[in-house]
Amino acid sequence: MKREVEEKPSSAAVKVKWIDGMRFVASDDKGHSIVMDDSKEHGGEGSGFSPMQLLLAALGACTGMDVISISRKQRQKLTDLEILVSGERVADFPRVYGEVHVDYRLRGSNLREKAVQRAIQLSEGKYCSVGAMIKKTAKLSHSYKLQ
Repeated sequence: MKREVEEKPSSAAVKVKWIDGMRFVASDDKGHSIVMDDSKEHGGEGSGFSPMQLLLAALGACTGMDVISISRKQRQKLTDLEILVSGERVADFPRVYGEVHVDYRLRGSNLREKAVQRAIQLSEGKYCSVGAMIKKTAKLSHSYKLQ
């Protein structure tokens, strides 16, 4: 008898603590932490990622994890992946990203271009939850280069 696995929505929680100035530290229940700060022109010291930079970093990591996972299933021999994520914010508050571009730099042994395109397409269109959220307010584009 085959058992069906019920998909449960996952939840997440982090604690964000003000340190000083505009500096905050976010931590999770596993002991991971990251520093956030604002630039000097906005009252911070520039000692950490800004929250909006973290959003771009989250997108890069999310799609990167997808591309690596899909590439492994495709039996691609990916040896290096670098993802450059840039965003243009709109002028009006709350100054969300209006455009975000993801540039993939992939290195490996005999990478098949069609497989790379498919991995990126699946991440962008189906799997990357951060990208899905960003697409609600921003035009999301990508490019890639096999090195």
